[in-house]
Amino acid sequence: MHTLLLILMIISAVIMVILILMQRSRGDGLSEAITGGAEQLFSKQKARGIEVGLNRLTIFFAVVFFASAFLLGYYFK
Repeated sequence: MHTLLLILMIISAVIMVILILMQRSRGDGLSEAITGGAEQLFSKQKARGIEVGLNRLTIFFAVVFFASAFLLGYYFK
């Protein structure tokens, strides 16, 4: 069980890094907020297509990663 959880954690971490690197940047940080990034923030546009899929997959693998980390820490101290 320990080995299975450890492998699951490593695989989810690698996939999560790849998914995060594939996503587009949402802004230029603080300069975007000062120079008018609020227009994009409050606009009615919704992300579509591949961006939504990458976002949902990232959330899924983050949950898998933290669940496996919690289980490893709880059962195998």
